[in-house]
Amino acid sequence: MTEVLTTDVVVVGGGNAGFTAVHAAAERGRSVVLLEAGAADMAGGNSFYTAGATRITHDGLEDLRAWLEPDERWDSTIVPPYSADEYRADLEKVTEGRNDPELTEVLVSEAADALKWLHSKGLKYRLMYERQAYSRADGSYLFWGGLHVGNVGGGEGLIADHTRVALDAGVDIRYAHRATELIVEDGRVVGVRAEHGSERVEVRAESVVLTAGGFESSASMREEHLGAGWENAKVRGTPYNQGDMIRAGLEIGAARGGDWNSCHSVQWDAFTAQNESNRELTNRLTRQSYPLGIIVNREGERFLDEGADFRNYTYAKYGREILRQPGSVAYQIFDAELRPQLRTEEYDMPGISVEVADTIEELAVKIGIDPAALSTTVRNFNDSIDRGKPFDPTVKDGRRAAVEPPKSNWAAAIETSPFYAFGVTCGITFTFGGLKSDTSGRVLDEQGNAIPGLLVAGEMLGGLFSNNYPGGSGLAAGCVFGRRAGSIA
Repeated sequence: MTEVLTTDVVVVGGGNAGFTAVHAAAERGRSVVLLEAGAADMAGGNSFYTAGATRITHDGLEDLRAWLEPDERWDSTIVPPYSADEYRADLEKVTEGRNDPELTEVLVSEAADALKWLHSKGLKYRLMYERQAYSRADGSYLFWGGLHVGNVGGGEGLIADHTRVALDAGVDIRYAHRATELIVEDGRVVGVRAEHGSERVEVRAESVVLTAGGFESSASMREEHLGAGWENAKVRGTPYNQGDMIRAGLEIGAARGGDWNSCHSVQWDAFTAQNESNRELTNRLTRQSYPLGIIVNREGERFLDEGADFRNYTYAKYGREILRQPGSVAYQIFDAELRPQLRTEEYDMPGISVEVADTIEELAVKIGIDPAALSTTVRNFNDSIDRGKPFDPTVKDGRRAAVEPPKSNWAAAIETSPFYAFGVTCGITFTFGGLKSDTSGRVLDEQGNAIPGLLVAGEMLGGLFSNNYPGGSGLAAGCVFGRRAGSIA
């Protein structure tokens, strides 16, 4: 027997984009059912696993004070303004110009307002000192990389706030309801079919908003669309993003949008026992202080420019580079001088994959690398550093190591004992390919016509990102396009 529900709007997927769509629809007096594949203790989509960082435009700290949680460090803090032109340029740079210009313009112009609107509903935001600022010698803090604001409590806090706001608005949240197909009548999407354990559920609605994520949790779809080897990537976030609703959309004639052959992937703890979909450690399994040190593969060789740019503009593509290395494993190497500057939340987490030794040769033995090879790599790196320039991680300091590949910034010699090696592999976050839509989230068919009754937002919306993305723009896009979809659903 099938349970049948009737509502104005059904939203599929309970992450940041889905909840934002829920709030926008409920604000208009629409009745809303939210279908979430995970049980209550596994809910929240990929958003739960994030640090909560969200990229917005602003005019500096004075512009942010009115709606961020206050912090005693504000008086000694510099937050550089981040303009629309910078945001737009960053998207174009890291995607190599393959970002959809119309979607980009909406994201850039509406991200800040979307966060302020969510704040007015009860979500809490703060400056992300531990991730996006360095303490300087005079005790002040300087933020960098255009990414300054995040949720209080990270992803867990984000989903808790979203859930509270939705329940207060009378939204019907159905956990452990996995949507499987769309219901179409006379050319219009009129609902969703879902599974709840052994039961079948049919939710009929005037509008269906798809926010059920990409296909990164499906090893077979990763291999098919991203290529051989991607089946071995570790899933950072939710295990439920299997691409079900992307396939459901394609089956009724939706067009593909965005880059189906690339994704967001990062350097991820290689050897911690539970290094996939870890609800306790979530984002702490990332290793994002790599611009300060060097990265070597199992042959003891460097293979990328660790200091090409601030980590916000390189981290989402460097997981892919590690996947290509022997055994899909690499090691981040630091010395005793660099070790105190590493992110505490990531590099001091329980059960971390790390080896420590008094010499580079001893370290090499511990991580299974030829000692002579690693010693040669480190020596050549140290000898090539432009020591005439001061080391300053708060700016692109131009302190270069003239080796191949070069290290363009933040080249600090690996020479003070003890030495540290953190094992990393590729952790996949989300796929960039999804469904094609207009700027309000209306899903389009192959002829460019809107499919009546069907909207999309979040990681299912293809077109914004390709090859790489600027950190924090994913959550920002979920807020902007979730709000847009919910406002017309």
